[in-house]
Amino acid sequence: MTALTRFVRHLRALWPGLSILAPVPFVIHGAWALSRHLFHWENLAVLAAALGLFAVGPRTKKLFLGVYPLGLVGLVYDTMKVIENVGVTPERVHLCDLRAHEIALFGITMNGAPATVHDWFQAHATPTLDRICAIPYGTFIFVCFGCAVWLYVKDYAAMQRFTWSFLALNVAGFVTYHVYPAAPPWYFHTHGCVVDLAAHASEGPNLARVDAWLGVQYFAGMYGRASDVFGAMPSLHVAYALIVVLYGWASFPLIGRAGSLAFFCLMAFSAVYLDHHWVLDAVAGIVYCTVVFGVVTVYTRLRAARAADLSGPETRRSLTH
Repeated sequence: MTALTRFVRHLRALWPGLSILAPVPFVIHGAWALSRHLFHWENLAVLAAALGLFAVGPRTKKLFLGVYPLGLVGLVYDTMKVIENVGVTPERVHLCDLRAHEIALFGITMNGAPATVHDWFQAHATPTLDRICAIPYGTFIFVCFGCAVWLYVKDYAAMQRFTWSFLALNVAGFVTYHVYPAAPPWYFHTHGCVVDLAAHASEGPNLARVDAWLGVQYFAGMYGRASDVFGAMPSLHVAYALIVVLYGWASFPLIGRAGSLAFFCLMAFSAVYLDHHWVLDAVAGIVYCTVVFGVVTVYTRLRAARAADLSGPETRRSLTH
């Protein structure tokens, strides 16, 4: 028996039936990125990690299944470039009408005229606040993955709910970007009320100053690859921070709960201070996250109750004790 035959048998035993096709989306995406000259080191890292976890053994299979939705989020985000202008026209982009709603609900008076809190923040920005608010924007990916790893160790079922909810949250957000395209505050402060579909995504002046202070184009590089200039509504940054709180709360120690709650509050403030989101966007992010969490929670409970009914009274008694 050749090594290849043994390896194939190993995979078939590990992944019966059609489950063996699980890594196909990652392979197809890698080939697509390579064909479009968009293949970067991140694509290689994700592909290698996916195939490695898929092929090694039962323990890595469990981790692969747990983080699978997070990998799909990366693929969906990267391929959004293909449809970046679908449903997005100058007439459909919400810009100054959204700003008007913002002023009506959360407005202030500045120099005797109606204004938004973003106008005040941009006039009173400080290097210290720039750097503090850059922290959640620069680390949210690591925080989300850190939460997934924590749940993998503490509560694998909660990890699965967290990662699939994370995927659902992103899909809902990405769809909204095309159904309700909305310009962020930095766009208004740069372009006014004129919608230019050729405009590029920007890290904004605050994060540009942080890049200059760091001497590294970290945020410029991050936003340089973004495909949705008019994807302000909802704020997924705020939603990401909240979903960590909601799913991690039951298993986090006291310091973890306090830390996750502080991270969420700082993220919500930073989204507004950094000129990336209207307050309305942040509220929408909270609503989206809460709805996804609620739907998944209800679905999980209904599924558990149905399984208990099918298993008989002994199982129901064990579930209630």
